[in-house]
Amino acid sequence: MAQRFLQLAEVSEILNISSAQAYALVRSGELPAIKIGGRGQWRVEATELESYIQRMYTETRTFVKAHPFGGGTDEE
Repeated sequence: MAQRFLQLAEVSEILNISSAQAYALVRSGELPAIKIGGRGQWRVEATELESYIQRMYTETRTFVKAHPFGGGTDEE
């Protein structure tokens, strides 16, 4: 059975970003998450992470169409 909720460490590993970046995505609301337990640990539902990834693909396609031939300033 697939895991329903992911820890931020798992999210950062899946997205290949730092834990601080994963935390920032959650705190900004860009990546929906919940706080659970007495210590208020963040959890991201696997379906929400997949939706976020798909949104990023869509945004990237839109950016590339608007800025052909690497017109952006991002290196990666």
